[in-house]
Amino acid sequence: MQPWSAPDVPALPVTAPEVALHDTATGGLVPVAPEGPARLYVCGITPYDATHMGHAATYVGFDLLNRAWRNAGHEVVYAQNVTDVDDPLLERATKVGIPWQEIAERETELFRQDMTALRVLPPAFYTGAVESIPLVIALIERLEAAGAAYEVEGDLYFSVTADPAFGEESHLSREEMLRIFPQRGGDPDRPGKKDPLDPILWLAERPGEPSWESPWGRGRPGWHIECAAIAMEHLGGSFDVQGGGSDLVFPHHEMCAGHAQVAVPGTPFAKVYAHAGMVAYDGEKMSKSKGNLVFVSSLRNSDIDPMAIRLTLLRHHYRSDWEWTNAELNESFNILDQWRKALALGAGAPTGLVVEDVLDVLAADLDSPAALEVIQDWVDATLGVDGLADASEATAAATISDLLDAALGLKL
Repeated sequence: MQPWSAPDVPALPVTAPEVALHDTATGGLVPVAPEGPARLYVCGITPYDATHMGHAATYVGFDLLNRAWRNAGHEVVYAQNVTDVDDPLLERATKVGIPWQEIAERETELFRQDMTALRVLPPAFYTGAVESIPLVIALIERLEAAGAAYEVEGDLYFSVTADPAFGEESHLSREEMLRIFPQRGGDPDRPGKKDPLDPILWLAERPGEPSWESPWGRGRPGWHIECAAIAMEHLGGSFDVQGGGSDLVFPHHEMCAGHAQVAVPGTPFAKVYAHAGMVAYDGEKMSKSKGNLVFVSSLRNSDIDPMAIRLTLLRHHYRSDWEWTNAELNESFNILDQWRKALALGAGAPTGLVVEDVLDVLAADLDSPAALEVIQDWVDATLGVDGLADASEATAAATISDLLDAALGLKL
């Protein structure tokens, strides 16, 4: 599967510091300074609907990490999946009477267009669930060999107890896990399972549903095994950062880690688990079931500047929960207008430590609001807000323009 096109990103005159991220597993700030290429996996979309602001916030958030690593001098190997066959997609296809493949292709292409407009750097490996089926089968066979897979009425399940580290990523109690599991695709009450928390590895063929050949008969992969197999194929048995929304902490990321850690014993799936906050609208988390979605494509089709959308996302720390409002989007238009006026002068207030300060705060858990404050101070000085009307650096505007693009993804 092809990703979207990569934007041109300018090089900065200084090298950024090494990045430290908040790790969900430890609860603290962890340095992420790879000796070789930095390896990142961010869970992708299930393409049954268009990209909403919750999705966009996650991918823009981890785009900051991608850029921070590159600005620190690292090569980045980024992998992302597309769950292009799963229950929500099949249910949507049945409801609207359109083939599931057609919906998946259409919405994936729309996602590519949204990411291009938002200047999100594309992954090197963009892999659909369907094309990953051989990888999934190979990983399930490894789990079978380890004694961690078993059958229930033709379906294959993973034994969570096979991973001694199960629960160390989310740190949820068993009671909390049992409460959340059915809300996020689990089936704790199914008879015949060894443990209510065991997730599906391979779902046997159901009437009217797509299926593929496997050693266990025709069927399709489970959600968690899909991501584990793709990440292991492209990033290895252990990599630097597993990213996604905070709603993926459990069960998805916990189960992915379990699969990989049983297949490669003694090796943590990811060194750091980083999670983006949830975006609300009208007082509740954006979700299809709530019908409170704000789509990136809808705003773009209304001639909304994608940089205003991206700036609105950057005004919130990637780990924070917040609410999207039209008022804040309008404020972002005003901010961009002011910044463009400052950049259009062709010169500006001394850049001083602006570049270093922006890179420093982004290296400290991707603090984009703090980075924007540094930029705003320079804009205020350039426009004479603080009595500094005289521009003293002919190259200042160009330097700030490159900084905005390379570090924050804002092309003004």
